[in-house]
Amino acid sequence: MHTVYSRINNVSAMLSTCVMILLAAISLSTFVSTADPKGTLEVSSVQVFPGNARRYANKNQDFAFVNFNLTADLSPLFNWNTKQLFLYVSAEYENKRGVKNEVVIWDRIVRRKEDAQLSIAGRNKYGFREVSASFKNAAPAHYSLKYNIMPYVGVLTYGEAARTAEPVAFPERQELA
Repeated sequence: MHTVYSRINNVSAMLSTCVMILLAAISLSTFVSTADPKGTLEVSSVQVFPGNARRYANKNQDFAFVNFNLTADLSPLFNWNTKQLFLYVSAEYENKRGVKNEVVIWDRIVRRKEDAQLSIAGRNKYGFREVSASFKNAAPAHYSLKYNIMPYVGVLTYGEAARTAEPVAFPERQELA
């Protein structure tokens, strides 16, 4: 009749098929539950100072320092398939040459639903500089809080939780004393 090896092969094939069907069902079920998190993002101040970038020590560039207030409830994004959230604040603006830029100025990883209630008064974590060396004549920037849901199984989902109501203009360059 059937050998032990053929029976083990049949059982393992059945189990792997069941596991694959279960994982596909888990992946598809996350599309059923849609969450729309809301928050507020306010930019309290933007300062522009001259400086030298590490990469180009001889090139004088403008660096922007952004202070912002962020409140958001991202707990609806957590379900049984959410591993973690990647959050980031980005500045979207158009430089004087007409090139659209999106710069990430702050980020955080949230791993637990309890940590998804955000109330942050912070400043940019990463250097915010203009590639063309100056923010002069650059269009005002829109700032937004965006998220990336990283599931245990399934596709990554992106979204936006907060955005500044009005664009924030870059001030004149301040000289260091």
